[in-house]
Amino acid sequence: MHILIIEDEPAIRQELKLLLENALYQVTALEDFEDAAKEALALDPDLVLLDLNLPGESGFDICTRIRFASEVPIIFVTSRTDSMDELTGLMKGGDDYITKPFQAPILLAHIAAVLKRTARGGTELSKLTHKEVELDIARGSISYRGQTVELTKNELKIMHCLFLNKEKIVSRANLIEYLWDNQVFIDDNTLSVNITRIRTKLEPVGLHDFIGTKRGLGYYI
Repeated sequence: MHILIIEDEPAIRQELKLLLENALYQVTALEDFEDAAKEALALDPDLVLLDLNLPGESGFDICTRIRFASEVPIIFVTSRTDSMDELTGLMKGGDDYITKPFQAPILLAHIAAVLKRTARGGTELSKLTHKEVELDIARGSISYRGQTVELTKNELKIMHCLFLNKEKIVSRANLIEYLWDNQVFIDDNTLSVNITRIRTKLEPVGLHDFIGTKRGLGYYI
């Protein structure tokens, strides 16, 4: 899923970008706001995070222009806490309104909820299933027959890669490359440690051989 960030404060923009990339979203963050609405329409993202206080046009104006040509979900993320601003944002076509400073888990939950209820979204985007095992990307967990296991960031990304390639062998090199592309430093030994930890977590819920090893080739589920 591709999320576009329209935020002029560099520190907050970078914080949002890293947060979303770590949650396995594809992210574009605008740094030029001269024609943000046109950029948003050209990029055709799955969701837009939009600040209100921007140089030039306000977030309200940008939302109006985007909404004129697109139904892409828009979440306002702003320091303006006035209830009238929130009402205006929703009347302009916004799908949600989050005030700063935001809590990362709450923001991610709002994003997942908006994507789920919009035409572009769906549970399959944040949840993957294989052999009765469900990987919940938004919550960072694996569930099996009513029991849930929490995963660390690295463990979640490893499982996400395996779920995307279910019933196929994923080489160790490809797993490491996948994690590196997602801005997580990991080497061969760290990968082995993480695989062992995931297997140890899965055993108490009855998943003893969920992750298989093909010697000399890689892992599979």
